[in-house]
Amino acid sequence: MRTRRLGNSDLYVSEISLGSWLTYSGGIAREQAQQCVRAAFENGINLLDTANIYGKGASEELLGETLVEYPRSSYLLATKLYFPMSLVDRGLSAAQVEKQLNGSLRRLRTSYVDLYQCHRYDEHTPLEETLGALNRAAASGKVRAIGFSEWTAEQIERADQLCRRDGYTHFISSQPQYSMLWRAPEAAVFPACARLGIGNIVWSPLAQGVLTGKYKPGAKPPEDSRAANKSMNMFMEKRRFRRDGVLEAVECLGELAASLGISVAQLALAWVLRRPEVSSAIIGASRPEQIRENARASELRIPEETLEAAGALLAPVAATE
Repeated sequence: MRTRRLGNSDLYVSEISLGSWLTYSGGIAREQAQQCVRAAFENGINLLDTANIYGKGASEELLGETLVEYPRSSYLLATKLYFPMSLVDRGLSAAQVEKQLNGSLRRLRTSYVDLYQCHRYDEHTPLEETLGALNRAAASGKVRAIGFSEWTAEQIERADQLCRRDGYTHFISSQPQYSMLWRAPEAAVFPACARLGIGNIVWSPLAQGVLTGKYKPGAKPPEDSRAANKSMNMFMEKRRFRRDGVLEAVECLGELAASLGISVAQLALAWVLRRPEVSSAIIGASRPEQIRENARASELRIPEETLEAAGALLAPVAATE
């Protein structure tokens, strides 16, 4: 497993990281989720990403319970705040940054997180207040670095200006959705991050599993798949990733992958990692063998022209905004 520097920080993250959004917040059995976490370590993954909202703390608790098996220095832990944890606990106010960080640390059974991220932009809290609270969190030693998820280029630029003005801790991480089927960050977010020394840890690089090739045009999804699980398929349906035009294009991608002797998922991950702005691609997994297969994408050396050809196959059905 290769690593990349996360922005201008001193953090070096594995090119493939493990997420815990739907699967480890109740989507699969607890022991099964723990087996996946252990498989991540076995395959060189050092970055584990979660959030307080995932199962209202359930994902953090599972990671906290499992990670006691490993030295704290052997992995990087990322979590987030923003979404409502109760009727009154939500957003990025100074009070919420302090309260939610302490709650996450308790559930994760650790004294610090390596990366603390604003899960979305908070339109109802002054950005200066949020940045000041994050700066205090970093100064306290509870947070090594800070980041955000799904911010616009304008919001990213404004935050950088304020941090420079006030001498606050700078953001070093962005977490946008990015895949062969969702290319929106390429237009403005990636360039802004490159200018400011911010690395991107991208989520859903396999488009909710569509880029594994498991879904076929005109066919029902496999019974054990995410698409067949109503508690885990909401974003897949919202993005219309399983419409027939997309699935037909993915079948063509499968033929290219087969000619290279790799899986569709490995090709899709290698395509995401071709971008220098991308530090790591977050995968989700319900079985250890999925982690083993996807981790191999970091080892691949695919010619640039082949990756361009792969991208061209899906370009007609990919979203750019």
